[in-house]
Amino acid sequence: FSKQKEWPNQISVTYQEEKLENEIEDNGIEVGKISIRFSDATTADVKGITQFILPSDEKEMILIHNTHRTPQSLVTKRLAPYTKECLQSSAQLMSSEKHYGGGRAQMAQDFLDQLKEGVYLLKTEEHVLYDSLEHEKKRVYQTEVQYDKKTGTPKRKLSSIKEYGITVADAAITDVDYEDKVDQKLVKIIDAVTKSSISKQELMTAQQQTLTAKAKGEQALVEIEYQQKQDQTKQVVEAETKVKVAEQDKLQQKIAYEGSILEAKKIKELADAQAYARSRIMQADGALEMKLKAQVEVQKVWAEAFSKYTGAVVPQIQTGGGTTQNGALNFMDIMTAKTAKDFALDLKNKN
Repeated sequence: FSKQKEWPNQISVTYQEEKLENEIEDNGIEVGKISIRFSDATTADVKGITQFILPSDEKEMILIHNTHRTPQSLVTKRLAPYTKECLQSSAQLMSSEKHYGGGRAQMAQDFLDQLKEGVYLLKTEEHVLYDSLEHEKKRVYQTEVQYDKKTGTPKRKLSSIKEYGITVADAAITDVDYEDKVDQKLVKIIDAVTKSSISKQELMTAQQQTLTAKAKGEQALVEIEYQQKQDQTKQVVEAETKVKVAEQDKLQQKIAYEGSILEAKKIKELADAQAYARSRIMQADGALEMKLKAQVEVQKVWAEAFSKYTGAVVPQIQTGGGTTQNGALNFMDIMTAKTAKDFALDLKNKN
């Protein structure tokens, strides 16, 4: 009769505790924390869990059973070492500083890829880098993956679990505990980065303030220039307006002047016409009107003089039948005759 051995469908390899616990609990075995070494020769303890799926094929399970006999043996002799190898290979691809600075996801991805497909074949390259903390150049040996030149895919070791039909369901790195010197170095880096960040921020703030001041100054200059242009434009417009007003006034004065000349000509022509008419009238009536006016004035003069005469106008005594007249009457006759003679007065109409 053959013996029967019960195997689980899945086996979880956990590495959370300080030491190995070679007992299956919830289809999982604790193998203890795994120590890794980064490319800069610093170390760390890793915690995590990897889930493996055992094959459903009978022949493959018989092969596993014949090789390991028990699940504990399978874990301790094959699954745990394979997990550790894949984890250490992933750690060699970066420094502890790089891992801390954002390489955790990349390390987890490399770890899972190697678990499923096989461990990478690695090579070491020498690089000279500048250490910003110690301010000196250092030789750094960088571990890199070897790639197939034809296919461009990573070169790998033959997977030690694929030949048994074992596959990987999932893998997770839950914690990485760096050694003390890494923590001290990271503290210095963080402090330096913080100071650098503060300095950069202060510089950016100063630059921003400078740019702001410059922008405000330029804006003020633009506003001043704009206001000056506005004032200049206003002055130009006012000057042009004054010129146009002056030109308009000049035009109006010219029109008024020309109008006054025309009016003067009109008045002169009217006066000339009236004078001509009067001269013609005077020629026609012998300057009768003027002569009459002159006669009136003369008569007024001697009439006034005569009014002051105190003698008798009519003789008080007449002798004989002579025609002897009074002196006053003779004066009146003489003045009348003289005036008529002076003006050549002819009271008759010359029609």
